[in-house]
Amino acid sequence: MRVYGFQQSDAADAIRALLAAANVEVNRPAVEAGLLVLDAGGDFADGVIAYEGNWLGGETFVSFDKKAVTLLSAQGQSARLL
Repeated sequence: MRVYGFQQSDAADAIRALLAAANVEVNRPAVEAGLLVLDAGGDFADGVIAYEGNWLGGETFVSFDKKAVTLLSAQGQSARLL
């Protein structure tokens, strides 16, 4: 996000504003999972992907991204680095 001149907290605030909007429909648990990872210093998308994978029956989040695996493991999720 630094490329665009935004901090992660700016993105988190914008996403939370969208969650609060009455005219926006989202998969709230997936978005909240993304926010947990974003707030921990990771990528929002990694949290959403991990949530959706688990919801679809996946048991372990697998990634080449060491930071994502570390953050998700710290949150109690099964995660594996390739």
